Amino acid sequence: MQGRLSVWLIKHGLVHRSLGFDYQGIETLQIKPEDWHSIAVILYVYGYNYLRSQCAYDVAPGGLLASVYHLTRIEYAIDQPEEVCIKVFASRRNPRIPSVFWVWKSADFQERESYDMLGIYYDNHPHLKRILMPESWIGWPLRKDYIAPNFYEIQDAH
Repeated sequence: MQGRLSVWLIKHGLVHRSLGFDYQGIETLQIKPEDWHSIAVILYVYGYNYLRSQCAYDVAPGGLLASVYHLTRIEYAIDQPEEVCIKVFASRRNPRIPSVFWVWKSADFQERESYDMLGIYYDNHPHLKRILMPESWIGWPLRKDYIAPNFYEIQDAH
């Protein structure tokens, strides 16, 4: 079953895949990484003016990585804002997804966290560097195939 946004995207010739609805009835769509930036701009112009959250996860060991965007369409005098969930999958070997920082500024720290924990590179992000782990940290701690070091050094502890 396709939702309202999926029908609108099809009508305008925008490539995507409908993943159905979540338990709250929010439509979930899959967008290819190469199409994501242009579709993000279109969604912003269409009215999805608020990036509620962005997160990422490792789909399976050795499998794809996913970047997930929860967008909300906030309008004056509307009691129930329209929401959509966008999933962009990237290969583990070269996990590159266009940054949407220039569309929604709130993507800044959220995309940095996804980079820091899973190693997803967000192209054209202005400050893409580690945000939680030290710059010297090796590896991506939330990947399912990550091997934790057998020691932890407490740096700058006073």
